[in-house]
Amino acid sequence: MRALAVLIFALCTAAGAAAQPLTVAAASDLQVLLPDIAKRFERETKIPVATTFGSSGNFFAQIRNGAPYDLFFSADVDYAERLEDAGLAERGSLVEYATGRIVLWTRKDSGVNLTVGLGILASPRVRRIAIANPEHAPYGRAAVAALEHEHLYQALQSKLVLGENVSQAAQFAQSGNAEVGILALSLALSPPLQKAGTMYRMPDDWYPPIRQAAVVLQRSTQKAAAKQFLTFLERPEIARILEQYGFAVNK
Repeated sequence: MRALAVLIFALCTAAGAAAQPLTVAAASDLQVLLPDIAKRFERETKIPVATTFGSSGNFFAQIRNGAPYDLFFSADVDYAERLEDAGLAERGSLVEYATGRIVLWTRKDSGVNLTVGLGILASPRVRRIAIANPEHAPYGRAAVAALEHEHLYQALQSKLVLGENVSQAAQFAQSGNAEVGILALSLALSPPLQKAGTMYRMPDDWYPPIRQAAVVLQRSTQKAAAKQFLTFLERPEIARILEQYGFAVNK
C-alpha cells in the first residue's frame, strides 16, 4: 500500500512538472506574432508557454535582480550578451534571430500626410510624436537615431511623448493621444494598425540595426525545454512568420 502511495505521488509530481509553463520575457514588438509561435510549439511538444511583453531594458534590469524567467527575447542583442557575460544567461544559448525595422505611423483620419516623410513632423498639425522611451527601449533609441539622421531631433524633442515600450507608443498613436508614432514595423503590420492607419517606412540606414536575440536564463529550471524552443525558431515556417511582420531574418 505504501509503495502504491509513493508511486501515485511520483506520478502526480511528474504531471505537475510537465504542466509547468516556460516563462518568456519578450520585447513588445513581438506581441503580434510570438503568441502564435508559442501555440505552434505547444501543439507539437505539449510544453505550455507563458509570455510577458515589455521593454527590453526593463526586463534586463528585472533579470539582473533575480526575476525567474526561463527565456529572454530582447530587441537589442546587447542586453542578451551582457546577461551571458555576467553569468545570468546560459553560455552558448544566445540566438540572434531577426532584425527589426521602424516606421512612421498615423491614423487615417489624422490629416497628417506621411508621403513627404519625416519632414511632416515639423508641421503645426503634428503636436505630439509617440516613441518608446529611449532610456530602456531599443525602438526608442532607433527613433531618436532616425530623427538625428534627418537633423530633426533637437527641433522636435519637445513634441515627443514617451511610451514605456514601443507597444505603448503604438497605443498613444492609435488612440489619437499622439498624431503620429515612430513604431516597430511589426506592430504597424498588425491587423488593427493596418486597418486604422497609414505608414512611412524609414530607410534602414537612418538608424543602427535593431538586432534582436533570445537567450536561456541561468535561473531557469527548464533549460532543455527552453533550448528546444530556441531551436524551434530556426524552422522555415517560423522565419516566414517573422518576415510577414517585417523582420529581416538571419539565415
